[in-house]
Amino acid sequence: MTAAGRSATGALAVLLRDQPLSPGKVSLAWSAAVGHAVARAATVALGAEGTLTVTVDGPHWAREIRRSRPLIAARLNELLGAGVVARIEIGSPSRTDAEERQPHARIGHRRRRASADR
Repeated sequence: MTAAGRSATGALAVLLRDQPLSPGKVSLAWSAAVGHAVARAATVALGAEGTLTVTVDGPHWAREIRRSRPLIAARLNELLGAGVVARIEIGSPSRTDAEERQPHARIGHRRRRASADR
C-alpha cells in the first residue's frame, strides 16, 4: 500500500516532468516540496547552474529553510528532475519589498489616542 502523500507527489512529478522549466513550474514544485505556510513566506527563483535563490520574509523562515535544505533539494529534484536544483541560497527581501508586503507596518499609520487626550 502506498501513502496518499507519496502518490500525490509522484503524480505531480509525472505531470511536471514533460513541461519546460519555467518560473511557474519551479514555483509549483517549491510549494509542493515545502508546504503552504513556507511557500507563502518565501519566493524562489532558479538561476544559473541550478542555484535556487529563496527570498524569505524573516529570520525565522530563513532558519527553518536553511535547516531543511537537504530535504527540500531532494523533494525539488524529485519533482523537477535529477540535478535541476544543485544548491539553495537564502536571502532577505529589501526593506522596500518587505514594506510593500506588510502595509500595516508602514510609518504614518494613525495610533489611537488615549482617552485622556480625547
